[in-house]
Amino acid sequence: LPSGGFAAGEYVKQLSQQSDGDRDLQEHRQRIQALSEETAQSLKRNVYQNYRQFIETAREISYLESEMYQLSHILTEQKGIMEAVTQALLLQADRDDPALGARRAAAADPFLPLSAKDAAANEEGRQRTLTTLLEKVEGCRDLLPESPGKYLVYNGDLVEYDADHMAQIQRVHAFLMNDCLLVATALPNRRGAYRYDALYPLDGLAVVNVKDNPPMKDMFKLLMFPESRIFQAENAKIKKEWLEVLEETKRSRALSEKRRLEQEALPRPAPTPPESTNPFDEDEDEEEEDEPSAEEEVVDLSLEWIQELPEDLDVCIAQRDFEGAVDLLDKLNEYLADKPVSQPVKELRAKVDERVRQLTDVLVFELSPDRSLRGGPRATRRAVSQLIRLGQSTKACELFLKNRAAAVQTAIRQLRIEGATLLYIHKLCHVFFTSLLETAREFETDFAGNNGCYSAFVVWARSSMRMFVDAFSKQVFDSKESLSTAAECVKVAKEHCKQLSEIGLDLTFIIHALLVKDIKGALQSYKDIIIEATKHRNSEEMWRKMNLMTPEALGKLREEMRSCGVGNFDQYTGDDCWVNLSYTVVAFTKQTMAFLEEALKLYFPELHMVLLESLVEIILVAVQHVDYSLRCEQDPEKKAFIRQNASFLYETVLPVVEKRFEEGVGKPAKQLQDLRNASRLMRVNPESTTSVV
Repeated sequence: LPSGGFAAGEYVKQLSQQSDGDRDLQEHRQRIQALSEETAQSLKRNVYQNYRQFIETAREISYLESEMYQLSHILTEQKGIMEAVTQALLLQADRDDPALGARRAAAADPFLPLSAKDAAANEEGRQRTLTTLLEKVEGCRDLLPESPGKYLVYNGDLVEYDADHMAQIQRVHAFLMNDCLLVATALPNRRGAYRYDALYPLDGLAVVNVKDNPPMKDMFKLLMFPESRIFQAENAKIKKEWLEVLEETKRSRALSEKRRLEQEALPRPAPTPPESTNPFDEDEDEEEEDEPSAEEEVVDLSLEWIQELPEDLDVCIAQRDFEGAVDLLDKLNEYLADKPVSQPVKELRAKVDERVRQLTDVLVFELSPDRSLRGGPRATRRAVSQLIRLGQSTKACELFLKNRAAAVQTAIRQLRIEGATLLYIHKLCHVFFTSLLETAREFETDFAGNNGCYSAFVVWARSSMRMFVDAFSKQVFDSKESLSTAAECVKVAKEHCKQLSEIGLDLTFIIHALLVKDIKGALQSYKDIIIEATKHRNSEEMWRKMNLMTPEALGKLREEMRSCGVGNFDQYTGDDCWVNLSYTVVAFTKQTMAFLEEALKLYFPELHMVLLESLVEIILVAVQHVDYSLRCEQDPEKKAFIRQNASFLYETVLPVVEKRFEEGVGKPAKQLQDLRNASRLMRVNPESTTSVV
């Protein structure tokens, strides 16, 4: 049924009447659900297919629009070239036949001044008009000095719009002169008065027609690197006049500049020296004729590629063809390498240097952290390589490292802080050290021939490591994690740090120096916890044997003591489930060995004395308590039991601690040897009944 005439209620009623029971209805429901799912899948496929076709069509439209714009630009250039050639031919014909030129000029423009006096009067009138108009603009008198050849070509009111949001900004008045464009804003309370806003030379100005898109119409865009502005004319006719007069004025300006350069490039006749009456001057003159002076050498700047070089550089910068722009600059430098520095060369250099500054600004912006940081270090290679070719290796190095520092910092900030600290540290180390390794490899590729930049990279790596350690310490040490967790986290960081040795970069000493303070604090904090726990157990010590009740518990204790390094623990076990040691001594042994194992994972030379002193303090608490109890106990059986525990401490635990410390550190500790060899570590007053601990 068509969707308009379908009645769901009637369909269900009819279906109920035809069905035999509940099972038929269930089957109908399943069929309808299957049809619904199949229809949904079909719709998804169609939508996806249409969406892909829409994207491809949009891409083709974009390509077509770009090609049409390029074609329009080429046609405009061809038109300008043809007009310039025609005008040049007419000027050549006028030089050959002045009378013919005068007749052609009179026929083309009946109002053209026919005498030099009339031409001077017309020129003076245009300059007077320019002076009158500029008197209405505040703040431009100093910025726009009067020159004999400057005159007003066109002017009018325009409305400026924002280039991004197409919102109206302000009303302006534009003054087009033969060499520049002045933009002034209207003063609100003074009719016909304006305030200076901007001045743009025609050499660096490009005019682009903006396609009408109602209600936005009659607009055109002015491109002045690195900015652009959009203006709206009063109507389509005025917009057309602005576009035509801007292009014509730019063309005239370029043509006059080309003529000036050609005239300056022509060899000037040497002034004839006054005749001398000295007969000996003849010989000197003959010698000087044989040696041509260097001043007679003239640099040929009339080549087409040199004349078009500033404009070509503007095009390359606008199209982001950085390699092409630098290639043009290299070509010019190679051409002028062995040429004398004349005035035309200086003027050409000034124009080119302005484009070099613009190109440098664009490349600097490409490397700024404000740009997208995606793509990794390779995304910066293009801008960095061109800056190096421009002779700015130091700036390229600085910007590259700043960009990578911002990328690393952003990556660290985007990490989610998981509940498990070790999981977060694994992710943090992977992100940071992978970024550091990629940056180092890219740096080595980009700055292979600039050995002076490597010191800057080492400084950057140290500052980046400090940023990493800040995030690491905040998560591991500031949150008061256990010593075992801290040890695992530090171990992970060290293992990742060793990966940098692949490229010859060893930052292990830096991470040690940055972490030593936090690790010392963690060791001392955990030492204090062990001492407090030991003192608490000592205060409740009854000197009784341990009864573990079950063989399983006894087996577990044997395994724990074996993992601690106590291999002869079986000689301290008794019948059934008894252990001939006190609970305090056994707990102290396990806690001390666990502390030593975790501390050795954190160990590096700067922590040697801290770890050794912490071990001595912990051991002293236990042996002093045993020493005091042995002196104060009067019961012979308990006294024998205390001696057995003391023997376990001196003959079993302390040698194990000393051996494990030497294995982990690589050298023996004299303090632990003295502690083991002494039969009594501290002597107490025989009459005293209080502990010295």
